[in-house]
This record gives sequence, structure tokens and C-alpha cells, in this order.
Amino acid sequence: MKIKKKIIKNFLVQHFLALICVLYIKFVKITSVVIEKNIESPNSYWNSNQPFILAFWHSQLMMISYCWKSDNNINILASGHSDGRFGAIIGKYFKLNNIPTSSVEKSISLKPIFKLLKNSNYVGITPDGPRGPNQKVSEGIIKISKNTQVPIIPIGFASSKFSKLKSWDSFLITKPFAKCAFVWGNSINIPKNCNEVELENFKKILEDQINHCIDKAKKEIDA
Repeated sequence: MKIKKKIIKNFLVQHFLALICVLYIKFVKITSVVIEKNIESPNSYWNSNQPFILAFWHSQLMMISYCWKSDNNINILASGHSDGRFGAIIGKYFKLNNIPTSSVEKSISLKPIFKLLKNSNYVGITPDGPRGPNQKVSEGIIKISKNTQVPIIPIGFASSKFSKLKSWDSFLITKPFAKCAFVWGNSINIPKNCNEVELENFKKILEDQINHCIDKAKKEIDA
């Protein structure tokens, strides 16, 4: 088992496997129908070059680049673990910049994120990542939004043909020839002076909004 893990973590092996994943994702996109709803929500920020934080569940990472219509790349907060590094390799093929985090430190340094948002860059965060609990918002994204006064925009994805990995997040693998839908939510602004109780409420609001977007995306592909 240790030998298998070492092989998978090998630089050349990771890049080879990443290329296969990239080709698969591109094939899925070419053969599938992808629709978007409420695109007006991010459009106002893209058109005015104003930053926002994109929020989506970790399980929906595979197709996320296809929701992005801005010429400016999005910076995705990734785990410092091997799976996060592997995802970062794939992301480069889809113009997704990686915000690296340490795999040793228990806490994540927020300085790179603050700097990106201050310079009007876009940041994507999976609020249940990198290790869960699944589909539960951690306080990190809420505090980042509060301290930077940059709004959060949730998004949900659904596809008609998919399978799920036996992972902590039940990672969604969209299959070719699928009907897919992205549904954007409205922006969420976290007041600068909100207290801890209010921060907890915003965690629940964001969680509900992401799930609401997913439910609407599911209805779109059933229509």
C-alpha cells in the first residue's frame, strides 16, 4: 500500500494522470450540453472588475471551470495534501490558479487570499474543504468575506449522467453526453461589525444558498 501511494505521489505519474483527467473533462464538455442560470449575478462584478468569492462544494470541483466567463482567472484555494496538489495540476489546464496551503500547518494562512482580493482578483473557495465535514460551511470563508468586505457568490451544479467516488465528499464525476446546469446565487455581504452569533447565522445562510442552487440546477436538467 505504501509503495502504491509513493507511485501515485510521484511527480511524473501525477502529471500523466492529470493529463488523462484533463482530456476526460474536455471530452465531457464537448459532448455535453451546459446551461447557466442567473449569470447576471456575477456579470455585474466581472463587468466592473470588482472581486467576489466564489463558493461551491468540494464535490463539484470537476466542472467548475466551465462556469467561469471572465477573462480574469479565478484563484482556487487548494489543500496542501497530495490530492490538492494533483487538483492544482489539472486546474492549470483550465486557467484555474492555485492558492497553495501547507500540508503541515493545521491552520491556513489567509494573507495570500487577502492580497488577491485587495488587488481585485477573484477567489474560489470550497467552504467544506479540504477535509469536510461534507457540505458544511466552515467559518473561514465567512471571516475572509467579513474582513475584506468582498461578497460571496454561491453556485450549484448538476448533471444528468454522473457517478460518485467513495470519498469523504462523494466527489461528482460527470459522464459524457450529459445535460449539465450551473445555477448562480445572489451575492452575500457579511457586515464588518457582525458578531460571532451572526457569523454562525451566515454560515447557515451560505450553506442553504449553495444547496438551493444545486436543487435548482437539478430541476433545470430534468426540464
